[in-house]
This record gives sequence, structure tokens and C-alpha cells, in this order.
Amino acid sequence: MDHDRFSQSKLDYHLLFLLFLMAVVSAIAIHSAEPMLPEKLQNVNFASKQLQWYVIGAVVIAFTMIVDYDRLFQIAWYLYGFGMLLLLGLELNVPGSVTIKGATSWYHLPGGNFQPSELMKIFMIIVLSRIIVNHREKYPEPTISDDFKLLGKIALTVLPPLILLAKQPDMGMSMVFMAITATLVLVSGIRWRIIFGIVFSGVAAVASIVFIYFYFPDFFHKYIIEEDYQLNRFYGWLAPYEYSTDQGFQLIRSLMAIGSGELYGKGLGNLQVYLPEAHTDFIFGVIAEQFGFVGSSIVVSLFFLLIYRMIHIALESNDLYGSYLCAGVAGMITFQVFQNIGMTIGLLPITGLPLPFISYGGSSLATYMLAIGLVLNVHSRTRKFMFASDE
Repeated sequence: MDHDRFSQSKLDYHLLFLLFLMAVVSAIAIHSAEPMLPEKLQNVNFASKQLQWYVIGAVVIAFTMIVDYDRLFQIAWYLYGFGMLLLLGLELNVPGSVTIKGATSWYHLPGGNFQPSELMKIFMIIVLSRIIVNHREKYPEPTISDDFKLLGKIALTVLPPLILLAKQPDMGMSMVFMAITATLVLVSGIRWRIIFGIVFSGVAAVASIVFIYFYFPDFFHKYIIEEDYQLNRFYGWLAPYEYSTDQGFQLIRSLMAIGSGELYGKGLGNLQVYLPEAHTDFIFGVIAEQFGFVGSSIVVSLFFLLIYRMIHIALESNDLYGSYLCAGVAGMITFQVFQNIGMTIGLLPITGLPLPFISYGGSSLATYMLAIGLVLNVHSRTRKFMFASDE
């Protein structure tokens, strides 16, 4: 790896400007959602706290820029081990772990609650990128057998945190880990016929689960999904109006808020539809009601430009490890945006994933800023040549 790239350090102001616009949108949306919050939260200025987290995130980005991302390659497994220890501590319910709404997913710290799975997402991107780079260096012309070896290495790395997340339980975060893995597998150079085979197997597995649910319900509830709350999410998604008082309540309110915004919205501060978790999970509904389809489209466009810029940096990088880091971050953010907006409009089941950079959240926002710091790090150390060879 080339360590002389340090002299070519530069900032990507396009990415930083997009982050600034995200911060403005987030502060406005959270501030307007505050009157809808429960009475016990009325005295908390969440918009101000969100901006404080953006400032902390800027410090995180600056710190990330100082360290050459090649160093992350060297300590990738140490970071992975540290993340696993944090997740294992939640499973063992060590002092300081916190259970909220049935999920033991947080540690209580002096500044608030910290969710280690957020940090583990970044560690997963770092370690999977290293695995793929090492594999490609060892097998420059891989055979089908070599591709399966790489898949095996990836699976053995991803399964332990997935198992711990399933026990918390945290379905949304598990889906993010799978999205990160899928993204890096897609760009790893593994043969497409193998990838198509994996996709077909996944579809067949889902179809088999659905078949068992309808024809062997006792077996399904005993061995596949034991907890009713996991099924309730699907009931509330597929038939929200039949479960309007419980499982479908959030989705119905979200659809009402988004639909009532129509084309141009009702105007800033004019919220008439009550939304649970308005400043976190359903912030997109708050934006849609106030600014309508036009305002919602602008927010979606900001995400499109952000993801486009990250992909551009990944393609521009002349270092494989840097490209994989950017691809993993882009895949993570793309999935979370798609999942959050999709659940608010009824396209996907509700999982509790926040909208990146917009929803209120300390550890989640700091993690996104850390991820952006990695991308900026790669960009700042990418050399541009006047004449480049095909290699």
C-alpha cells in the first residue's frame, strides 16, 4: 500500500456541503416535531442536541482524517474483536447495559446511551474490506473454488455478530449488517453465477418459510419464530387497518401524515397528524406533511447526491482497500435510507431504523459521521495522475 499519498491530502467540499445541508434539514425537521412529543420530553431541545452531535461528528471526521486508512487495514481484526466484546457484554448483561422496549442494545454512559452495534457496522466494513483485499492479492486469478473460499471467510466473519444481534433482538440492525455484506460481496469480484445462486437460495428459503407458516404453523412457531412481536411487525405492515389500534398504528399515522402533505405541504410548523417517534424513526413523515412531495423529493435528492459522491470517490480511488471502504459505507447508508423511507410509506415493514443524518440520535449520527470520515480519508489520499496505465 502507498503511504506517500499523505502529501496529496485534500478535502471533498461537495461531500461536506451535502452534510451541511443534511444538518440544516435535520435541525428544522426535529424542531418542528418537538410539539408532537410526549409531555415528559417537552422540556428537551432535541434540535439543539442534534446540532451538538453534528459538532461532535465534525470532530470525529477530523480525527478520522488524521489517521491514514492504511492503518485501519493493519488493526482491522483488533477493531472487530473490540466490537464483538461490546456485543458480548450486552448478551451477558454486564453492568451498564440497558434494555429498552425489550431489546438489550445499549450501554449507559455519562453523556447518554451508546449502541455498540452502530460502531460494529463500521468495524465490519473495515474487516470485510481487508479480507477481500487479502484474498484478491493471494488469488489474482481466482477459480470457482477460490470464490467459495472467500464467501466462507466472509460468512465466518459476519455470523458471530449477527447471532448476537438476533439475541438482543435487533432485526433492523441485522438487516443493515446483511446489506453491508451483500454490497461488499457484489464488488469483491466473485463470479455472478455464484451470486445469482445465493440470491436464488435466499428467495427459496423465504418461500419455504412462508409455506411452513401457512401449512405447518405449530412447527413454525416452535422452531422458526417463537416471539409474537416479530410476526406482529409483518401483520402491521401487510394489513395495517386490520390492526389499527396496535401493530398497524404507526404505519397508518405515517401514511396519513405523508398523504396530507400533498404536493407542497402544509407549511413549516403546521403539523396536524400525530406521529409516534416523530423526531426519530418517522422524521420523514414530519418532513412530508410540512413540505409535501416537493420537499420530500429534495431530501431524497440530497441522499442520492451523497451516495453518488461516495460511489464516485470509490471508483476514483487507485487503492482497492479504499474503494471497498467507500463501497461498504455507500451500501450501508443506501440500505438505511431505503429501509426508513420504505417503512414510512408502507413499502417495507417497520424495523426502527433511523433516517441517516436526519433522525435524532447521538450514537447513530456519530457513526454516520465516522463513516463519512472514512470516505473523506480515502478521497484525501487518492492520487490523480496526468497519465495513467490501464493497470
